[in-house]
Amino acid sequence: MQTKYIWLILFSLLISCSSEDSEDYQNIPIDYQVPSNFPPIAYNMATNPLTEKGFELGKKIFYDGRLASDGVVSCGFCHIQENAFTHHGHTFSHGVGEGVGTRNAPPIQNMAFQTQFMWDGAANHIELLSMIPIASEIEMDGDIIAIMNMMKNDASYQKLFQQAFPNKEINPENMLKALAQFMTMLTSSNSKFDKFRRNESGGTLNQEELAGYALFNQKCASCHATDIFTDNSFRNNGLSINPMINDLGRYKVTEIESDKLKFKVPSLRNIELTAPYMHDGRFFTLEGVLNHYASGVTNTQNLDPLLNNNGTLGIPLNATEKQQLIAFLKTLTDNEFITNPKFAEF
Repeated sequence: MQTKYIWLILFSLLISCSSEDSEDYQNIPIDYQVPSNFPPIAYNMATNPLTEKGFELGKKIFYDGRLASDGVVSCGFCHIQENAFTHHGHTFSHGVGEGVGTRNAPPIQNMAFQTQFMWDGAANHIELLSMIPIASEIEMDGDIIAIMNMMKNDASYQKLFQQAFPNKEINPENMLKALAQFMTMLTSSNSKFDKFRRNESGGTLNQEELAGYALFNQKCASCHATDIFTDNSFRNNGLSINPMINDLGRYKVTEIESDKLKFKVPSLRNIELTAPYMHDGRFFTLEGVLNHYASGVTNTQNLDPLLNNNGTLGIPLNATEKQQLIAFLKTLTDNEFITNPKFAEF
C-alpha cells in the first residue's frame, strides 16, 4: 500500500512538471493584421512566423547593451520609442567610446512594409539590417562570437531561445529573426491621419490639414507614396554636398555612377517627432525642410528630375502652403505607437 502511494506521488509530480514545462514552452502565434489603409506587407513572415516568445526575445535583444563592446549601447540607445524609435536631437548617430557616425539615425517603424533599409540601402531584408549597426566599429562594435557566448551563458536567453524557435538554438540566425519579429510589430497605424483614412472616430481633419493633404498629394506623394509614405526608392533631393562627410549615398553600396548622392526616400510617419531631418541631420525643423524644397535645391549630380522643371529647381511653395503642409504632416503623429508599453524597455 505504501509503495503504491509513493508511486502515485511520483506520478503526480511527473504530470505537474510536464504540465509546467508545456506551459513554459508554449509559444502562441501572433495574429498580425495589416492595417486596412496600408499596402501589402513586404516581408514574407511565413519564413519567420510572429510569436509571443519570438517578439519577447527580440525585444530583450533590442534593449540589451551587452551586444555592444562597451556593454551599454543597445539598439534602443539610438532608437528611442518616444521619438518614433530614432535618436531625436542628434545630427549623427552616437555609439561606443563616444563615437559619432556620419548619418542621422532613421526611425524604426513599419519596417515590414519596406524593401530597402539604411540611407544607402545597405540591407534589403529586415532580418539582415540589424547586423550593420551591431558590427559597426562606430556604433555598437559588437563581436558576434562574444554575443553568442553571452547569450548561451544567460539563463533567461537560454529559456527564451528554447521557447521562441523549434530548433531551440542560440545562434545568429535566430537572434536576427527575433529582432525582425520585434521590428515587424513596431507598426505605427493609429495617427489622426490613419483614423481619417479609415473613417474612424478621432479622424476628422480640419480645413488647414485637408488643404495640406491636398498639397501633399499634388507635390510630395510621388516619392512619399502610399500610407507608408515612402516608395522605397533612392533619390537625390538637391542637398548641397556636406564637406564634413562627403557622403555619396547609394553609390557607396552599388558603385554605380548614377547612384551618386542618392539616398533612400524616408517615411514621413511621426515626422513631427524625428528631427533632425535628412541623412546628415542638417535641418532641425519642418520649416527648414520645406524651405529647402522651395528655394534651397541645388543642381548636383543625379538630381531627381522631379526637382528640375525646365531649369527651375525645387517645389514651388508659398508661406501659406508650407503652413498647411506642416499641419498635415503633424496628423501623422501616432501617440499610441510612441506610448505603447508593449514596445517599451521596461
